[in-house]
Amino acid sequence: MAPSFDDGNSLFNFVVRDGNGVKGMVDSGLSTVPQAYMQPPIERIDKDRARKHGQPPIDLSKLGGPEHDEVAKQIVRAAENLGFFQVLNHGVPVDLLESLKDTAHDFFSLPAEKKAVYRADVSPTPLVKYGTSFVPQKEKALEWKDYISMQYTNDAEALQHWPEEIRDVSLEYLRTSMSMVRKLLLVLLENLGVKPEDSMIDVLVDKKMVNMNYYPTCPNPDLTVGVGRHSDMGTLTILLQDGIGGLYVKIEDDSEFGKKGEWVEIPPVPGALVINVGDMVQVLSNGKYKSAEHRVRTTSTKSRVSIPIFTMPNATTKIAPLPEVVEKDGNTLYKEFVLADYMKNFFSNAHDGKKSLDFAKINSV
Repeated sequence: MAPSFDDGNSLFNFVVRDGNGVKGMVDSGLSTVPQAYMQPPIERIDKDRARKHGQPPIDLSKLGGPEHDEVAKQIVRAAENLGFFQVLNHGVPVDLLESLKDTAHDFFSLPAEKKAVYRADVSPTPLVKYGTSFVPQKEKALEWKDYISMQYTNDAEALQHWPEEIRDVSLEYLRTSMSMVRKLLLVLLENLGVKPEDSMIDVLVDKKMVNMNYYPTCPNPDLTVGVGRHSDMGTLTILLQDGIGGLYVKIEDDSEFGKKGEWVEIPPVPGALVINVGDMVQVLSNGKYKSAEHRVRTTSTKSRVSIPIFTMPNATTKIAPLPEVVEKDGNTLYKEFVLADYMKNFFSNAHDGKKSLDFAKINSV
């Protein structure tokens, strides 16, 4: 028998501590959004007022060809102004992308006890974590999302420890994406005046993680969010979103992409992947590239999945603006820090826009 979701403690225990997730709550016959998930009005997403991002996907097959410079400019322009762009001809087979979405739906349809074995406090491996929301213990309003997170160390450990239901397809997604990631980083770094060797890019993508996110149908999407306002803390994020949509990005400065402070939806494009600039790229570029503040809306019509790959340096890596950029700019916006300290700060707080970057900023006098 499901608990009363009007009681905050009872709901928290059922959804978070017992590992039933939002899906378990919805499957119990939920007809209204519990108070614990109701966002303050300022955080709610008005889809009717948001504009769709109109830029077409970038064709990565043209990198290295006669149109290389033009495609590189498109990548740089998007990284400087929005921090998000979509790509086609990226090297990841389209049938694999379809399989990923189907596999994610199948995994979250498993009985709760099959998923709950990977909850952070009981998981048999530190590489795999199943959870809900972001930091439920610290959030004023919970996010309408369940997820499974799989850290990558090497193929052997992934094959041994990742859940067998999603292991093979997730590993293939990671394998086939990394060539694209390296090409994109090469373009972004060369534009900063850096001639990166393979070893430098190796450092920037040393740590990798594949997530599967599940957003169950919501009885009143206008009151909730799937993911609250945040930027990603890593290097680049590769995101597969399904055809339902609901991803919104905030424009940081007036540009060809829109007005400062405006939220635009990144509409799904069949076969495309979404690329998202992370905080580490903003720091390395001394603020030239923007990590995008983004959030996700829920839907009442159909459950939604998204599958991101997060890339980042190793936790012990020292991060600071690149010397070539600082020399050109004549000033430094960010201090040097060890990534582990940044991560600790990032994962200790609820989502709050780009506030996590304050950790790295040099305080102005």
